[in-house]
Amino acid sequence: MTFLLCLAAGIPLAAQEQPRLPDKVAHAEPLYYDLVRDLGARKGEKEINVGAGFKNAGAFKEHALLAEFEFAPVHRLGLEAEADISLFGGPHTAERLPANRLECLRFSAQYSFWVSDRYRATMAVGYTQILKLTDFRSYGKERWVREVISSPFFVAAKRWGTHWHTMMYVSPLVACAGHKGTATEWLVNAALHYTLSHSGHFIGMEVSVESREGTWGVTLRPQVKIRLSHRLAAGLVTGIPLQVPGEGFSSFARLICEL
Repeated sequence: MTFLLCLAAGIPLAAQEQPRLPDKVAHAEPLYYDLVRDLGARKGEKEINVGAGFKNAGAFKEHALLAEFEFAPVHRLGLEAEADISLFGGPHTAERLPANRLECLRFSAQYSFWVSDRYRATMAVGYTQILKLTDFRSYGKERWVREVISSPFFVAAKRWGTHWHTMMYVSPLVACAGHKGTATEWLVNAALHYTLSHSGHFIGMEVSVESREGTWGVTLRPQVKIRLSHRLAAGLVTGIPLQVPGEGFSSFARLICEL
């Protein structure tokens, strides 16, 4: 009798099914121009990134720091807030160097509108609002926000078999600097990655095509990502400019912590 009662009591529990999660295709995410959140993000996912970079701009050296927080409040929607700091140094006198500053604040949203497990592909649209800020020594003397950049974007990604991944990111950047009017630049970032089985590691390349003041430049960014633990990973990127006036080699490192 006791066995039958326990069995009967267990039937409703066994009959309950866990809610089915929406499809999500695992894509390799670029390390330099990373996404707001994983494509096909699921509710509750959260991540913190910190990064540091070095760029040889010819006349001076630039050191960059960033911190970002990204999360998914609902399925397929990712939100992100990011702060970037720029520090400058070089042989020139202090008057000729760019001033150190909190470079910008970025606020982004990204929605994966098509996720196909059958085709192992995902497409998403999003929007980034960038607030370019004045330098530290001008606080209280000039407007804090010196430029506002609006950047809608489109992302398409495809996984080929087990190891190969491709991704395309396209975005116009419309800058408004008050009385100076507006200017539009473009960014097209193509990525190819090879992931190692059951490890979370990958090697890959980003090819960034950018328009600046009416001219186009190309930068190659070979990169590697190492999975340190279940929730922690590190990425290293080298920047090799092609036809980009005034820029030399650069490097960038990113630490990724999933919460």
